Amino acid sequence: MDDLATLDGMALSGLIAKREVTAGEVLEAAIERIERLNPKLNAIVHEHFDLARRQVADGLPGSPLSGVPTLLKNTGFEAEGMILSTGSELLRNNVSKRDSTITARYKAAGMVILGKSNTPEFALSFTSEPDAFGPTRNPWDISRTAGGSSGGATAAVASGMVPIANSSDGAGSTRLPASHCGLFGFKPSRLVNPVGPATAEAIGGMSTPHAVSWSVRDNAAMLDISAGGDAGDPWASPAVPGSYLSAVDTTLPRLKVALITGSPNGSPVEPEMVASVEETARLLEGLGHNVETVRDAGYDAEALKTAWRIVVGVNVALGATGGDPASPNLQKLEPVNQEWVREALAVPGTRYLWAINQLHASSRAMAAFFSRYDVMLTPAAAEPAPLLGKLAGRDKTLDEFYDLFWSHSPFTAVFNTSGCPAMSVPLGMSAKGLPVGSHFGAAFGKDALLLSLAAELERSSPWINRRPALFG
Repeated sequence: MDDLATLDGMALSGLIAKREVTAGEVLEAAIERIERLNPKLNAIVHEHFDLARRQVADGLPGSPLSGVPTLLKNTGFEAEGMILSTGSELLRNNVSKRDSTITARYKAAGMVILGKSNTPEFALSFTSEPDAFGPTRNPWDISRTAGGSSGGATAAVASGMVPIANSSDGAGSTRLPASHCGLFGFKPSRLVNPVGPATAEAIGGMSTPHAVSWSVRDNAAMLDISAGGDAGDPWASPAVPGSYLSAVDTTLPRLKVALITGSPNGSPVEPEMVASVEETARLLEGLGHNVETVRDAGYDAEALKTAWRIVVGVNVALGATGGDPASPNLQKLEPVNQEWVREALAVPGTRYLWAINQLHASSRAMAAFFSRYDVMLTPAAAEPAPLLGKLAGRDKTLDEFYDLFWSHSPFTAVFNTSGCPAMSVPLGMSAKGLPVGSHFGAAFGKDALLLSLAAELERSSPWINRRPALFG
């Protein structure tokens, strides 16, 4: 059943609904691919095939993705009976006693969860190379990173283990690995998807759960399954009229697109990344859209870089140590994260509030920007997927690590701080045959517009048959 790997999730679910194949057969085919490919890629760190088989045996509710095998990211997503180690030795044997709200919604739609995908410790890197579980390798070139922090999810989908996988994005952690692995990665507007019930928001509202996939329609269908407020949410994103899946077939008006190719903080962007996104701009013009080259989006990139470090550090420090500088847990973290947590524990409350206010300032700036433009287009990253080790925190100071982190993906984090939706669309290839994503963003709540644009690009320049050598 290797041919099942070439189908997207909706196609698989359709075969199951027509009884041309059973959900059990789809599951066993996925397990076979995982057992064959995962030793080479290390995309999945906690396999829970027994729970997946039990889920199928108990009967699956219907939905456009019913019977589709998937994964949860090993950070932030609970599933009863599954390990949630967050990429850390500190939580290696931590077993969840309940489902996260979003997990419960996946199960209620009949999606079959096979296990947990690899992630850096506490999702604090753009490469998935945790000391506790080892590196995830890119199926296009196993000497290179699949990205992070949703690197395991992305490598699993790109290699054909599953057609779609859950991810999360706090600075680009869905979109960046999607760019590196040739997938469609979508970050919805803030709290379109819930993060409860354990929390009301994640890292100051910056972390947003969703998915990486081969097809746009799978991504939209999964958003229909998961979207919607949760009891006790502090705010909610605007409700979409109709469904996200219907947006895939919506005809777009002529859009005003702002093209930005220079890094907002002045760090270098490789020429082939600029060339790729300029080619995307020409594709958009050919589709009837109006593209205007713009210098920047009008927000303070340096203040945002500083603020993100503070907000994330304080949130991780609370989770890892309970705010206690003498906590023995601190010694179980990777050295660069120990340094980050120590720094965060010394941050005064007034400085944290300053950082939060910088996030809000970016929301104001982006709202002003999108009053003039429908869409922003940038490179998804400053470079194609680098070699393993380059972005990892091992043998680096916090300042060295953080500067590399921020310069590798300088375009993405403002969509987390502002809460605006954004996506990486796999339209380009590097000179070395590595995927290169084009990055798009829109105003808060304009998720359906981006999905419509992604579907138009997919029809115009399809990528689904462009697979890595390590596939299936």
